[in-house]
Amino acid sequence: MQITLLGTGNPIPDARRAGPSTLVRAGGASGATVLIDCGRGVLMRMIAAGAVPPMLTAVFVTHLHSDHLTDLNDVITMHWVISPVPQTLRIYGPVGTKAFVEHTLAALAPDIQYRLDHHVDLTQGPMVEVTEVVPGDEFNLGSGQISVIVGATDHRPVEPTVAFRIDDGTHSVVLAGDSIPCATLDALCLGATAYVQTVIREDLVKLVPSQRLQDILDYHSTIEQAAETATRAGVETLILTHYVPGIAPGAEDEWRAIAAAHFSGTIVLGDDLTAVEL
Repeated sequence: MQITLLGTGNPIPDARRAGPSTLVRAGGASGATVLIDCGRGVLMRMIAAGAVPPMLTAVFVTHLHSDHLTDLNDVITMHWVISPVPQTLRIYGPVGTKAFVEHTLAALAPDIQYRLDHHVDLTQGPMVEVTEVVPGDEFNLGSGQISVIVGATDHRPVEPTVAFRIDDGTHSVVLAGDSIPCATLDALCLGATAYVQTVIREDLVKLVPSQRLQDILDYHSTIEQAAETATRAGVETLILTHYVPGIAPGAEDEWRAIAAAHFSGTIVLGDDLTAVEL
């Protein structure tokens, strides 16, 4: 199993970091390639990671915050026009995802028609299948050997929000999106090989005299909290992403040390395209 942090940024545009997005490749050729969230610049990072849209088995959406969905329109469009033969893009997300995709396709309607009018080999628009999931749902991907479990997270007032646990029979990874610690996340992470969590540096955020920025403190995990979740669940590898504020060049060891004070396993963080082999 390979986990690639495609975009490690946050809602504030960053010249060095794309928006929140992660790629999981599991099970080899007969397995699955899954994109989790679609932040700005996701396809540029996917190409750099050696994956193209038609390779996607599925797209997982953790919640409907704009920074996690800015480029879903690009994923839908390029999956359609680059695929050599018609194929369905499967999207899994919380309740509300279906309406979001319907609105996205409506916004793309002129572009879809332009392409249908111009390319004789395009005989129909994008084929998109949306499955709205709730905590406790389980399903399989690929040839059936990749299993997925959906768990609840806590990002209130954003509701509903979910995390996904992907298991290839040997390794498992939990992708939590934005959330504070909660019992349901602990349960989903229990015994996982890896746990991917968006994090904030509380000490740095508190230095900024902006109420709007201070507001994020009550619904994101701090580095310390993510590390404590990993410890409680017995996770082997903690992977941090969606850094607020963005990690300054050369400050990686400082961030890692904060997590290491609460978690004794492997800690991974870094720039876009940081990859972990399990």
